[in-house]
Order: sequence, then structure tokens, then C-alpha cells
Amino acid sequence: MRPHHRFAALYAVILTAFTLYILLDTFAIARVIQQVPTAPTAEATTPPPQQVQITESSYQDGNISISITEYREYDTSIYVADVQLSSPDLLKTALAENAYGRNLREKTSEMAQSHGAILAINGDYYGSREEGYVLRNGVLYRSDGDTDRQDLVIYDDGGFGIVSEKNVTAQNLQRSGAWQIFSFGPALVQNSQVSVDEDTEVDQATYSNPRTAIAIVDDLHYLLVVSDGRTERSEGLSLYQLAQFLQSLGAKTAYNLDGGGSSTMWFNGKLINEPVDHGSKVSERKVSDIVYIGY
Repeated sequence: MRPHHRFAALYAVILTAFTLYILLDTFAIARVIQQVPTAPTAEATTPPPQQVQITESSYQDGNISISITEYREYDTSIYVADVQLSSPDLLKTALAENAYGRNLREKTSEMAQSHGAILAINGDYYGSREEGYVLRNGVLYRSDGDTDRQDLVIYDDGGFGIVSEKNVTAQNLQRSGAWQIFSFGPALVQNSQVSVDEDTEVDQATYSNPRTAIAIVDDLHYLLVVSDGRTERSEGLSLYQLAQFLQSLGAKTAYNLDGGGSSTMWFNGKLINEPVDHGSKVSERKVSDIVYIGY
């Protein structure tokens, strides 16, 4: 083999190996960038109650009220957790493996159990993207913005806000009292009005899909919502259908979280919906984060 041919072959091998490493580093190799603080200093602590009333579809104590209802709309099962809290610190988030990083994943049920959650849904799957603000429980992990992304901000008083990352930095949001920032979207309802149309969709989805959303009805009164889809029993929802449904329940602000195979609701030790990870097979997908209610 001539020298320049050997060089070309060696260059091709190196380039292939480097490309393979980049792909593995992006999509497969788990890497912890920052551990989750054990106790965020700004977080209030509401003491657990002495008396609790629990049924298959409800939880009640002195600080938390949860009632889960299954609706049947658009040939789809939709599970709504109506949540009322005495304090905003009872609405929390958790990251897989209790760390921020790349390709860190756990099932929603696993994270819920390890954090003592009463109720949990999947979050925005921040780990599937390299941009988009990540602020959880008051700690800012990622401030690289995506100019086209619409975020949900949950403030330290429990209120909701919708922002565009091109208009405000994560640091300014944190200084203004942001406690959680979710970067997926879009906003479904704003000021009690549907804010998507029949053609609105996210890049990762088709028009009828399992969905996950969170909404606020009033002060410290929330809706955590998951719909099934991709099964014989449930067709799935479009974003417009989901928005209309949430508006009908009184949502003032509602936001679309990661859906599809990620959509999962867990309550009192069991799965509520039928998540689908691959095709129409019922199985729980590992994700990078959850939203949960607990102490």
C-alpha cells in the first residue's frame, strides 16, 4: 500500500472512531456533571402530617390533597391528578441518579420511590437535549438557551409563568424567584385561553400521542395530567385537544411536558396509566427527571 493510501485509511479509521465516540458520548455514555444538593438552602420544609387518609384514587392530609380521576375523551384515557397544597415547597422535582448530567436515566416510578413521592409524573427529559434552561428546586444546572423554546417557570410562591428563552436569561429568572424551569413546551393555555392551534406540534411527536402536562387552576391548586396513546384502547391526543381539555377543567396556565413513551403517572406505589416505551408495548421508559408531590 502506498504511503498516501495508508494515511487515508488511517485517517478514515480515526474519523470513524471519533464520530462513534461523539455519538456514544451524546446518546449512551452516562456522565455526572453535578450532584444534586442534599438540601437546597432556599427550600422551605413543611413537616409531614400525623394523620393521612388514602384510597386507591386519593390522598389527604393537613397539607396535601390529591384526587385522581380518569376521563375518557377523544377515544383516549386521560388521568388527571387534582392537587391542592398548603405550601409551594410540596411541589418538587427530582433528577435521575440524583445528579445532573448526560444520559442519566431512571424510571419515573424508581425516582418517585427513592424520593418518597406521593404522586409523580415525568418531567421535560432535559437529558435529550443539549440546550434549554434547567433549574430545579432552586438550583441552576444549565443556562444555555434555545431561542425557539417556550419555558414554564414555577416561582418560589408556587405561581406559574411562561417565558421565551430568547427574551430572558436563566440567571435573571433565578434572581426573580424562579424555583423550577421546564424547557419543553409549548404552553397550552395562557390567561385561561388555549394558546396552541390544531397544527401546533413538537418536533418529537406526531399528532396523536401519549401526553404529559402540568397546569395551575388557582393559588397552590394544580393539575398533573397524563394521557395514554399508541394502544388499541387509547388513540392519544394532539396538543390542541390536550389544551382544550385542560381549559375545560379551569386551567389558567398549562404547559406541555415530554410525552410519547415518557408519559407516566405514579401514585401511592403504583402506575396509574399505561406507558408505552417501544411501539405499543406497555412498559415504562427511563427518563431524566420527574415532577412530584411529597415531603
